[in-house]
Amino acid sequence: MSDKTEHPPVPEAFAALGVRNSILRGLAEAKFTTPSEIQALLIPQALKGGDILGQARTGTGKTAAFGIPVLQKVEKGLPTQALILVPTRELAVQVDEELKRLGQFTPIRSLAVYGGQKITAQLKFLDRDPEILVGTPGRVIDLLDRRIISLQNIRFIVLDEVDRMLDIGFRDDIRNILSRVKGVTERQNDDTRGQEGASPSLHQTMFVSATISDEIDKLARRYMREPVAKLIAPGADDKPTVDNVEQFYLSVDPWDKYRLLRALLTQENPEIAIVFCRTKRGAEKIAKRLHADGIECREIHGNLAQNKRDHVMQGFRKGKFDVLVATDLASRGIDVADITHIINYDIPEDPEVYVHRIGRTARMNKKGKAFTFVGRDQGDELTKVENLINMVIPVAKLEGWEPRPTPSDWLEGGPAIPGLSGDAKPVISRMQRVYSPSAQTNSSTPADPSAPAPITLPPPPRTLGSKIPINRRHKRRR
Repeated sequence: MSDKTEHPPVPEAFAALGVRNSILRGLAEAKFTTPSEIQALLIPQALKGGDILGQARTGTGKTAAFGIPVLQKVEKGLPTQALILVPTRELAVQVDEELKRLGQFTPIRSLAVYGGQKITAQLKFLDRDPEILVGTPGRVIDLLDRRIISLQNIRFIVLDEVDRMLDIGFRDDIRNILSRVKGVTERQNDDTRGQEGASPSLHQTMFVSATISDEIDKLARRYMREPVAKLIAPGADDKPTVDNVEQFYLSVDPWDKYRLLRALLTQENPEIAIVFCRTKRGAEKIAKRLHADGIECREIHGNLAQNKRDHVMQGFRKGKFDVLVATDLASRGIDVADITHIINYDIPEDPEVYVHRIGRTARMNKKGKAFTFVGRDQGDELTKVENLINMVIPVAKLEGWEPRPTPSDWLEGGPAIPGLSGDAKPVISRMQRVYSPSAQTNSSTPADPSAPAPITLPPPPRTLGSKIPINRRHKRRR
C-alpha cells in the first residue's frame, strides 16, 4: 500500500496559511480540505501574534480557527501554556476532542476540566502536565484555589463563546481568572487604555463568538492589548440566521404538543434530531414518553450526573440513538456531525437562544431543518425571532394532522382536577384553586336549595415537609 493511500494528501490551502506539517496531517485525517472564512482570517493573524476578536456564524469552524495556532505555537513539556475557557461542560469536551483530533500527530497534549466530576479523577491527567487546558470557569477557579494548576506559563488565553463568557452570569469568574494572569489588568475606562496597552504582555488573547455586541466588544477589550484585530467573517455581523436551515413553525395547543411531536418525527424520519425543551422536567417526561412509544432517544439536562451526561453525548455522537431531548445547556455545547433536524418543542423566550439552537444543524454548509411549536399565546415570541433573523418563518403543513378539541379533563395550565364539572373548568385555573373547608362549614348564610351544588376541590397533596410536625420542621431548618 502506498504512502498516499495510508496518509491522505495534506490540504495545501491550509499550508498556504502557514500551518506546519504535523498539524496538516491531522487536518488531512479529519478531512479538512479548504479553510472556512473565519479560519482563513484568523489563523495567519494568530500565528503572527497580537490579540484577536473573532466573529463568525455558528457552524463555521471557529474551534479549528483558534485551535490550530495554539497547537502550533505552544512548546512541548511546559504545562498550562494555553487556557481555553468555555461556558458549558459539553463545549469543554467538544473543544478538547477537536484539539486532540487536529493535533494527533503533534506531541502537544490537551485536557478538559469541568464541574460534575471529582477533581481526583482529573488529577492523574493533570499530573501529565498538559500544555493546553480547556475548562469551565468554576472548575478552573477551583483548581487554581487548590494550587493544582498555575497560570505562570500562560502564553494563550482563549474565550470561546465570548458573548456568553462576559455575560453577567460569568463576568465575575472571568475577572477572577484573568486577574491571576501576569500582565492582565482590567481597564476600567478608555483613559487608562493607552497606558496599560503600552505595557509588555507575555501572552496572546483570542476571544471568539457567533455574536459580539458593542457592549461585549467594549468589555472584551478591557482584558486585551491594543491594537486588537477584530476579524469578522462575511455575513457574521448581519442579522443572525442560518442560511442552510429550512425553518418552519407549527401552531399547536398545549394538549396536542406531544402528539404533534410524535407525528412530526414519524413523517420526517430524521437521521439525527435534537428536541429542545425549556425545563429539565419537560425533557425527562418527553424522553420517557418517546421511549415508551418505541422511539429510541435519551435526554440531557442539568439534573443528570456528569458521567451520565458524558455517556449520553458519547452515544449520540456514535449514532447509538437518533433523538436527543435537551434543555438549553446543550444549545452551545453540541457539535455532532450531520444533525438533520432541530425541533423547538418549547419556543425560547430569548430569540438569540433560537439562533444557537438551530445552529446545531446545517454545520459546515450542510443542510438541515428546524421546526418550532408555537402556542396561541406565543405570537410575540415568534415575532421576536423573525425580527432577529430578518425573515418570516413559514407555517409547516403536516400531512394527516388534525388538532383535537380541548379535552374534557383539561384546565388552563394542565389537566383538570378529577371530579370537577365541565362547566366550571374554564372558570377555575390552577392558580385560582383555594382549599378552605372552613369557608364551607362556618358560613352563616343559609343554603339556597335552588342554587347549584358548590364546587368541592380536593386538598392539595401532602408533601414530605407537610408531614413533619411544625416543631420538627423548625429544628431541621436550624
